[in-house]
Formats: sequence, C-alpha cells, structure tokens
Amino acid sequence: MPHEFNGEEYKKASTHQKEWGNKIISELNLKGNERILDLGCGDGTLTAELASLVPDGHVLGIDASRGMAEVASRIESNNISFRLQDINCMKFRNEFDLIYSNATLHWIKDHDLLLKNTFRGLKENGVLCFNFAADGNCSHFIEITKRAIKLPAFEKYFSSFEWPWYMPKLEEYEALCKKFPFKEIRVWGENADRYFPDIDSMVKWVDQPSLVPFLEHLPQPDKQDFRNYVVKKMTVATLQKDGRCFETFRRINVLARK
Repeated sequence: MPHEFNGEEYKKASTHQKEWGNKIISELNLKGNERILDLGCGDGTLTAELASLVPDGHVLGIDASRGMAEVASRIESNNISFRLQDINCMKFRNEFDLIYSNATLHWIKDHDLLLKNTFRGLKENGVLCFNFAADGNCSHFIEITKRAIKLPAFEKYFSSFEWPWYMPKLEEYEALCKKFPFKEIRVWGENADRYFPDIDSMVKWVDQPSLVPFLEHLPQPDKQDFRNYVVKKMTVATLQKDGRCFETFRRINVLARK
C-alpha cells in the first residue's frame, strides 16, 4: 500500500529535494507546448515550476499520498492539474513529451513495471528524466533504523516489514533500462551529500518523509519512543562541530528517449 505523508510538513522539510529538482528543471530544453507527467509530485512546487515553462502545454502531477495530492491541488491552474494516483497503476499510452520524476522513485519497488509503464506513456521521441536515491544514500539513517527495528521493544512489530526503498547501483539500473527499446539511454550518478544547517532541519527531514514507513507499523505510544530513539542516534551520528548535521545523499540520474 502507498505510504501516507503530511503535505504541509513535507513542504517545510523538503528543501534539498526541491534544490535537486530545480537543478534538473533548469537543464531541460523545453519548447513551451509539451505535455508533461510529474511522477510523485509531492506538494506540487516543482510541478508548478515545470508548468511555468510550458505556457502552451500542460503538466499533470500524480501522487499516491492523499496528504500530498490535497496540498498540491491548491495550485491547480489552466496548464497544471493533479491526481491522486499510485505510480504502480499508471495506464497512460502515447500521451507525454516528458515524464519527469525527482526524489520519488526510490519509493517504487518494481522498476521493471515502472519502465514498462513510462515507456508506454511517452510519445514517440518523448523523454523520461528521473532523479532518485542510489546505493549509498542516507547511510546514517538507514544504519540507525535497521538497528532500531531489531530492538527488543520494537522487533515484534516488524516481523512482516518490507524494506520501503529501492536504491540501485548504477550498473544495475543501466542494465534494467536496456531491457526496453529506448533510442537513447544515459544513467549517471551524483554525490549530493548534504549539511543540514542545524539539528532542527535534520529532524524535520527525519520526520517527513523518512520515518513514515516505520511509524506505520507501530502502535501508540511506541511510535514516539521509536521516533525519539532514531532522532537521538541521528543527532549523535550526524552532528558536526559547527552545529550542522551531515548525511550522505547519493543520486541516480536517468535520461532516456523513446
């Protein structure tokens, strides 16, 4: 089942996701009349940036989280719309000049299905442009949460837990893309390691969206205990002498043309 996020809290905690997304958008060569699909649109901020570049086109943002979709829908206009939809259930066919996704697709476990659906959804010569988490991403957070779910106080709640993310190595993802008849494929990595300006900023990112799939498995008051454990350990692991907090962010970029 899709995870449910707080769109308002995510908007406050997603500075670095938006930085990555704006960098990708600034490098797009758009004519202004394209039809674009934004996969995992979140609060809609980046969807709106795309829409501003295609005044004679249209951008559709989809997200499986009702909390995200409701926040995003507040900025709908003539050339931008939003839909509550699971990426895994896309049925588009020959509709889009560009399928874009930023900081979302590590939440999608079946990328064979993803690439099948996006290839089908692109027009001839359409382009997909993805950026998501790669192997080595969030090494502190992942190590700490893997320890946390094995603690005696919490272990019983995670007996059927499925790890929520897919973070591939570059060569693995390039081989997967080559299973599909794209005319062009580029897959490359990016070191986007980040210093959060202070502990509070780091904790906001931990709360939304990182802890969501773990807290879903816990009853009250264990949710707060689990969260407090992770926040305490993350503070110790990431805090620098200057008061900033360091975390690894490794990205995979994909550009392919149908």
